[in-house]
Amino acid sequence: MAKQDIKQTRTTVEDVNEKLTSMEQKLENNKKLIIYGVAAIVAVFAAVAIFLMVRNNGIKDAQNMVNKADMEYMMKGDSAALVAYKKAAQESYAPADRAAQMAATILYKQKKYDEAIKLLEGSSFNGKIMGPAALSLLADCYVNKKNYDQALSTYDKAISQAGDNESLTPVFMKKKATVLHATKKYDDELAVYEEMKSKFPGFALNMNIDKYIERAKASK
Repeated sequence: MAKQDIKQTRTTVEDVNEKLTSMEQKLENNKKLIIYGVAAIVAVFAAVAIFLMVRNNGIKDAQNMVNKADMEYMMKGDSAALVAYKKAAQESYAPADRAAQMAATILYKQKKYDEAIKLLEGSSFNGKIMGPAALSLLADCYVNKKNYDQALSTYDKAISQAGDNESLTPVFMKKKATVLHATKKYDDELAVYEEMKSKFPGFALNMNIDKYIERAKASK
């Protein structure tokens, strides 16, 4: 009986030891998993930090290039500035959009509409002023290429993005109405002028909008 008790005690101790060893192994495995998980998080943070540093440096470099192009424009005029703006437009960051739009403005003045369209279509139309203005310029290019449908849809985008801006929106609407008149879409032209008169009465008064309204009605 005593031998049996000793044997059972030993068995019980061995079982406990085995369980403890198993628990220690699991804890060790979990510790390794935690270490690996922390290491992975640190690696992600490091990658993000490197990306932000590179991105910020890239933005700074692009902005410096645009600033130099602005100086070329002020000091030497269109030709020198165009070269600098085109170079800055090849960058991958936000300042490159303004460079592309400035270059397109110069190209438009030079009647190089295809080149201007290519630059504008490759840029982002961000900002409450620059964005709508660049869209309007793109629409102007389409008009000169006689691509009237695309011009009208682009003016619509410019008008939508400009919103209630009294300096920009009625100008874009006037351009749209002019194209509608040229393409003999007189009902649409009339609707644009009546909307202008309602939403922007000051601008409408200055341009004597009633004259254009009567012309659209008479043309139908």
